[in-house]
Amino acid sequence: MKLSEFYLPTLREVPGDALIASHRLMLRAGMMRKLANGLFAYLPLGLRSFRKLEQIIRQEMDATGSLEVKPTVVVPGELWKESGRWEAMGAALLRVKNRLGADFVVSPTAEEALTAIVREDLESYKQLPLSLYQINTKYRDEIRPRYGVMRGREFVMKDAYSFHADDASLDKTYADMERAYRRIFERCALTVIPVKADSGAMGGSGSEEFMVESSIGDNTLLLCPSCGYAANVEKAACRSDAPTPALSIPLLEKIDTPNVKTIKKLCDFLKIDAKRFIKTLFFRALNVEADLQAETGVQSGCTKETFFAVCIRGDLEVNEVKLAAVLKAGEVALAADSDVERLSGAPIGFAGPVGLSSVPIIADETATAMQGAVTGALERDMHYKNVCAGRDWTAQLVCDVRTVKAGDGCPSCGAALDEKKGNELGHIFKLGRKYTSAMQVSYLDEAGKSQTPTMGCYGIGLDRTLASVIEEHHDEAGIIWPIALAPFHVVIVPVKYDGAVKTAADTLASDLQKRNVEVLLDDRPERAGVKFNDADLIGIPYRVVVGDKNLAQTPPKFEIKRRGADQAELVECGAAAEYLAGKIRVTTQAP
Repeated sequence: MKLSEFYLPTLREVPGDALIASHRLMLRAGMMRKLANGLFAYLPLGLRSFRKLEQIIRQEMDATGSLEVKPTVVVPGELWKESGRWEAMGAALLRVKNRLGADFVVSPTAEEALTAIVREDLESYKQLPLSLYQINTKYRDEIRPRYGVMRGREFVMKDAYSFHADDASLDKTYADMERAYRRIFERCALTVIPVKADSGAMGGSGSEEFMVESSIGDNTLLLCPSCGYAANVEKAACRSDAPTPALSIPLLEKIDTPNVKTIKKLCDFLKIDAKRFIKTLFFRALNVEADLQAETGVQSGCTKETFFAVCIRGDLEVNEVKLAAVLKAGEVALAADSDVERLSGAPIGFAGPVGLSSVPIIADETATAMQGAVTGALERDMHYKNVCAGRDWTAQLVCDVRTVKAGDGCPSCGAALDEKKGNELGHIFKLGRKYTSAMQVSYLDEAGKSQTPTMGCYGIGLDRTLASVIEEHHDEAGIIWPIALAPFHVVIVPVKYDGAVKTAADTLASDLQKRNVEVLLDDRPERAGVKFNDADLIGIPYRVVVGDKNLAQTPPKFEIKRRGADQAELVECGAAAEYLAGKIRVTTQAP
């Protein structure tokens, strides 16, 4: 491909709204252009790399036995109403109506669509397991799209869905997908961190995210440097603190704390550490599942909006994602001040579990381990001291809702956890029967009895993966592509495209193309420095400089330089094509 015939609008200036390397370089290198906030169009150079990423993913998905399909991007809203996510997805779900007033969804994900497709034809256990995948456009109406394609509104995702007769079969496919994901990211030269994760709105019994470390990451990762434990903060656990010794604690005593409403002020007022306090927060939960209503004593039928009190040690924070998972709720949020005062019967700052009967109490394990604690007395300017869990108050549900932070003990080995920021590239889920049950999918087992299949889901964001490759592989001059994703393998730069230089450059380009090496020939009438800068900016792995000086040697030579290397080398013209082809073959073969 001659560069004079290729659409490559490179930029010298850094766009003002591009805050991270991948966003800046994808715009400057002419890989993409912005159409609107969160909406980007790929140009020819960017699309070449994008297609190579697609191919890597296809190869690895095909190797697992998953079969590619192509559902529509716009799907009937009725399917989302069947699954219960029509309302649960909130404002991120782009809902549209056709001319007849029927509801449709611009897909943010495809559990509903694939489940509906399989439902039509699934009859027998003999058809299971079944794994289908797609590489398709998605749309999520992000409140604040940013960082280019790292968090856009429209994006491309590979999502696979597997259907199984039992959990053992699901576990096998889940493990196969996990290995496939590791191979995909390895072939993309990405350093990923697999972490335990919350299943969120997807539901299910377990999930794992594949993260890349990033200073602008949306996720906080807790990592153990000793044993390798890794989890997203939404899921992370930690080793329980040493329990308070079982001492003889004096009886509950009410103490006067005039206008002392916060933990910090209580610490100063009583001259004790925040670890001695039980903090009580009120949360509003939506769509709590019926079995949790029964377990926590919520009045039957309160599925839309339910209030809970959550108790935790005073120096810790409640993890709302963990709380939502425990409650199997569509959403949880701190209750409004007016609701807190109504439910506690006291001003803000004086809530506590002792005597609280208006709402169910959920206690973090740290709160129930405390003996001789201080907590609000449900009365203005009053607190209790000598509070003991079990003796003075009880919870309807005890669980882990603590936000883990750096320095907490690893749940596996006890070593202090490190904290890093990361971006999610892929996520695999064990969905169970969440969707197949809601959408009434069934098959006949060996005994002829109707059964509901269990299900898995496996996603990778292609745009974000491509941007993450650039984040990991670039320098001040531009992108440094891994060969597997490079838009071209070799860029030939004639110092001046005429005479013997032109003949040598054209011959090399032809010889490389015969060896299936992708070549970009910079035939533009530009200065050599401009061509070198553009070659570095777009990140082609090998640059070949063709000039009169080296051609005049005996034998004639080309100057070949690997992008990112310190030194170039001279290679005889007659051997250059095979030399470069050998380099490309070694690094593009699938493992």
